[in-house]
Amino acid sequence: MKKSPIIALDFESAEKTFEFLTVFEGDVNVKVGMQLYYKEGPAIIARLKERGFDIFLDLKLHDIPNTVKSAMEVLASLGVNLVNVHAAGGKTMMEAALEGLDKGTPTGIKRPSIIGVTQLTSTDERQVKEEQLIQASLQQSVLHYAKLTKDAGLDGVVCSVQEAAIISEVCGPEFLKVTPGIRLPENDVQDQKRIATPEEARKEGSTHIVVGRAITGASNPRAAYEQINALWKGTDRNG
Repeated sequence: MKKSPIIALDFESAEKTFEFLTVFEGDVNVKVGMQLYYKEGPAIIARLKERGFDIFLDLKLHDIPNTVKSAMEVLASLGVNLVNVHAAGGKTMMEAALEGLDKGTPTGIKRPSIIGVTQLTSTDERQVKEEQLIQASLQQSVLHYAKLTKDAGLDGVVCSVQEAAIISEVCGPEFLKVTPGIRLPENDVQDQKRIATPEEARKEGSTHIVVGRAITGASNPRAAYEQINALWKGTDRNG
């Protein structure tokens, strides 16, 4: 995907999605998550591709290896740029996902990149200990999942900005670190817990940032995007 911010299209319908996108051309990256994909299906992907957008299809697959392999074979045919699975599904599941993705990608076409979700940015230390019964720290858990993802042959992980630097040290700078939870200082945190600004993400080694409500909920989404993009690229004089 391009290095520009990935806009999370967390809308309830294609109509609202393309109404929002009227101020954007195909020069931006977009993320289609569960809500929009389950409502509109593959047709929304085809329409976005027609407009020239690079697409992160964020469905976080997590199932037995054969099921994930078959699902990835189908998703590969859509022509998106990035897909993901839950690293908690294990190494064998992730290897199966990659196998399905390779099998489903048309000959002569670059397969989509595939990344593993480590811990959601809505997860905190208490949940890791009390709800997941993981005795390691949140950072240790994320790093473990990152190593497992790399060992499975995937291209990178979803993580918070707070873990991006240590993952770069262990897995290499080219290993993708896709970081949600991006906010401007004036934005509401809402349901995210491990958040960061675009410039913090740049300095910590994120390779891509995902931005939702800081852009989609702004009074002027294009201006918000340009501000975030400038901070992300280090071209804002205050960034």
